[in-house]
Amino acid sequence: MLVGIMYFIGFIVALLIAVIMTPLVKKFAFWVGAIDKPNYRKVHTKVMPRLGGLAIYLAFVVTIFAILPFLPEGLLRPRDMNMIYALLSGGTIIILLGALDDRFELSAKVKLVGQILAACVVVFGFGIRIDLLNIPFGQTMQPIAEWISIPITILWIVGVTNAINLIDGLDGLAAGVSAIAIATIAVMAFIMGNQPVMFLSVLLLGGIIGFLVFNFHPAKIFMGDSGALFLGFSLATLSMFGFKQVAIVSFVTPLLIIGVPLTDTIFAIIRRWVNKKPIFAPDKEHLHHRLQDLGFSHKRTVLIIWGISAIFGVLAIIQSSIVQSSAANWLTLVVIFVLVFLLQIGSEVIGLVSKTRKPVIGLLRRVRMRVNKVNTSSRGK
Repeated sequence: MLVGIMYFIGFIVALLIAVIMTPLVKKFAFWVGAIDKPNYRKVHTKVMPRLGGLAIYLAFVVTIFAILPFLPEGLLRPRDMNMIYALLSGGTIIILLGALDDRFELSAKVKLVGQILAACVVVFGFGIRIDLLNIPFGQTMQPIAEWISIPITILWIVGVTNAINLIDGLDGLAAGVSAIAIATIAVMAFIMGNQPVMFLSVLLLGGIIGFLVFNFHPAKIFMGDSGALFLGFSLATLSMFGFKQVAIVSFVTPLLIIGVPLTDTIFAIIRRWVNKKPIFAPDKEHLHHRLQDLGFSHKRTVLIIWGISAIFGVLAIIQSSIVQSSAANWLTLVVIFVLVFLLQIGSEVIGLVSKTRKPVIGLLRRVRMRVNKVNTSSRGK
């Protein structure tokens, strides 16, 4: 009961700090020139301050050190504190990298190097890595060699860090999707009794919601790369802290948590490959762009994607609660294939990869025509 009260207080404190800090960060962003100017890819029509991620970061960090002394003794073990310091250390590198990019617009290579550095701090500095392999349809966890686990961990952190950045295109979109993902992790951590992950998730959620007061449409400040990269990094590390088992089945849980940004990232890569464009080349064909092209308003587009994120979150919670039996594993695989099929259909309907190429829809139409032809022939006889 006491722990729950402290977590609730921490959530409120982080929210209030973010509400207080965001206007100050807004002034600071204008002062240092960390601004976002309109162009053909942007939906805003006036100069906007960036660096909003700094407010989330400050609210998160300040609240951690404000609440830690009041937590019951023994609640967080030394290895739990190691996880907290790993997130703070790597997150500090990420927030500095993002802040510099908000001001000076760093190259993609420089940002990638910085993200790898932050991931290496987590892996080598604190010894945290994905180190167990769950054999599909088996019951035992098997350790995997460092030369495999280390690159997997770094790839996961860097990949998720960038996924959030790619969907940061509308007011409140990336912050809202991140908040839903963090809330999902908090619920799952509560179910599993994972105190450090729950502690960090609740405080980070408070900071995000406090920032959303100023970031929802019409936004008064953007989170910038400082916010998108920091939230992506936090999602990567928190999901890894809570779900370190890597497998076709068990790794579905963290993938579902970040389902929307991950899906948008994958389709962006496929789209650019199909259209023979550089993988890192920006475009205006992301999920939120396509929904707006279909006639949805700014707010409605954001709310639709929030709704999709919430569905992914519920699926993640349900999937993690399934007993890991052979039947449950088969059920999970069936759900995966159905979900992938539906995502492909949805992407073709809205033109997420190509406005003209619709292979699955075309195949379904041909099958339907063949069935209708057979039925017509049968009636004729």
